[in-house]
Amino acid sequence: MSMNIEDLARANVRALTPYQSARRLGGNGDVWLNANEYPLPVPFELSQQTLNRYPECQPKVVIARYAAYAGLAPEQVLVSRGADEGIELLMRAFCEPGKDAILFCPPTYGMYSVSAETIGIEYRTVEALPDWQLNLPAIADQLEGVKLVYMCSPNNPTGNLINRDDIRALLEMTAGKALVVADEAYIEFCPEATLAGWLQDYPHLVVLRTLSKAFALAGLRCGFTLANKPVIDLLMKVIAPYPLATPVADVAGQALSEEGVALMRQHVAELNANRDWLSAQLQQTAGVEQVFPSETNYILARFTDSPRVFKTLWDQGIILRDQNKNRGLAGCLRISIGTRDECERLIAALQALSVEQA
Repeated sequence: MSMNIEDLARANVRALTPYQSARRLGGNGDVWLNANEYPLPVPFELSQQTLNRYPECQPKVVIARYAAYAGLAPEQVLVSRGADEGIELLMRAFCEPGKDAILFCPPTYGMYSVSAETIGIEYRTVEALPDWQLNLPAIADQLEGVKLVYMCSPNNPTGNLINRDDIRALLEMTAGKALVVADEAYIEFCPEATLAGWLQDYPHLVVLRTLSKAFALAGLRCGFTLANKPVIDLLMKVIAPYPLATPVADVAGQALSEEGVALMRQHVAELNANRDWLSAQLQQTAGVEQVFPSETNYILARFTDSPRVFKTLWDQGIILRDQNKNRGLAGCLRISIGTRDECERLIAALQALSVEQA
């Protein structure tokens, strides 16, 4: 008896296009500038020898240290398997499949739509304005039935901050109707822009954070949801029993120590300096039409012939992130900030390519 296993799957999963992460896209490079990672390993070592025991659901040391780092109470912090799990936990806790919706403003992070499709929740999009700020009137028109509004600031992949007055306006228009979820994966590169201090004024504000970017721990898969206690209590009902493996909690605790936070800030200063250097160099490079300002560890740039640039560099082992399929980003490539040597190799390759084209 033959059976098509795919026929047993949910219809929305059969139709789903999975998120194309940097690792799924592959490549054989030695200059990886496509995943917004820190380019060098960090010096943490495992110290826990209790792998025979289940870990704490919410490791006390990790929660306490992150709360202190973020300037919040421990009851306002939830730790999960990356911020991606936080994105999904909010949908599972607040959205009824087939009834409720989420909303976000492309171009932005792709996992909002993928998570919604996976769970079976409608997602609505309100395209950002030409300067990549919120289209508040259009958002207001789409809010009926929306439970979650996701807003990435600094935004991925554009690198810009969302206007704070507009964020306040969004919080006012959603009060009593929906949660506003501020994805701050890149906030360490512009810490003055965080909304964590706004939680006391807005009970429906949620902030997502991660150790993957500035803390240089993308391989750890450790993220945080910051919110007021009623929101955290609801998320605790739907989170996995043991979301953080013991080695993950061990390293996360070290990264959030005073020494770990100081190391992170040193890395941020280095990357920001490299970003400024790379931005200036790109603006002087033939074939680069526009370099967009960035408050992150990556730069978005528009090229005259981005497919050729992407493929030529790919073949040389310099891996960038193609943004051509994102709404409004035709001709754009996203470039993670690497070491100064990696940035110099990129510029040299682009200059050589421009000479060939001349």
